[in-house]
Amino acid sequence: TTLCVVVALLGLCVGSFLNVVAFRLPKMIEHDFAEACREQFGVPKDDGSPRVSLSKPASTCAACNTAIKPWHNLSVIGWLMLRGKCAACSAPISVQYPIVELLTAVFSVVCVWRFGFSLELVAALALTWALIALTVTDLRTMYLPDNITLPLVWLGLLFSLKGVFAEPAAAIVGAAAGYLILWSIYWLFKLATGKEGMGYGDFKLLAALGAWLGWQILPQIILLSAVVGAAVGVSLMAARKAEWSSRIPFGPYLAGAGWIALIWGEQINRTYLGAF
Repeated sequence: TTLCVVVALLGLCVGSFLNVVAFRLPKMIEHDFAEACREQFGVPKDDGSPRVSLSKPASTCAACNTAIKPWHNLSVIGWLMLRGKCAACSAPISVQYPIVELLTAVFSVVCVWRFGFSLELVAALALTWALIALTVTDLRTMYLPDNITLPLVWLGLLFSLKGVFAEPAAAIVGAAAGYLILWSIYWLFKLATGKEGMGYGDFKLLAALGAWLGWQILPQIILLSAVVGAAVGVSLMAARKAEWSSRIPFGPYLAGAGWIALIWGEQINRTYLGAF
């Protein structure tokens, strides 16, 4: 349908922007933190490093710093035109860029299939795009920015006022329970082992999912993310690409489980409860 085509094209464009967010947002946060530390301790500002934002400077090749032509920045098409290499220096361009763009388009179309033309579709697209941005950022940096997770919590609570995916009471309890569940696991693990098993960004992400989808869906998200995360971790260790002490980001599993719950959560719960 026309809506699917429009949303697919929009998804490609948004996916290109999400790549920028995943690459630049951690740099922006790092720069702001460094400036705050310099100001706190009276150290002169570092005027040599240019201020990075989501819009400036213009995109350049990471290898030779050559500006990327506008038509080479077209979602997926630009990467295919260049055959995955910089036009100036032939340095390889990560396949991450077209993959994120394509997945954003596909997931957006799935939201159209699931919710149709409705307020639920607008909300689902917003949540889907935020989860993709968090996933890519966490895979790149093992960091879930507050700049995304905290607004996501409040946006979920605001949508609950219209009862989009959860009623206000379920959303508020979901936000609190999502945070406290992983916070409790974190401290139990730390007291038992002396190590940190996850980051605070994971607490905030589950709180956001609880705010969007309600507390009833949290057991499903936790179980699914834990099972998939454990399976991937064991597989990496079996392939000798990770060890027991290796750090593996948990955010992508939470985000993936949350998106599955968004699309198929009710059916999964009905099937599970029906089995008993």
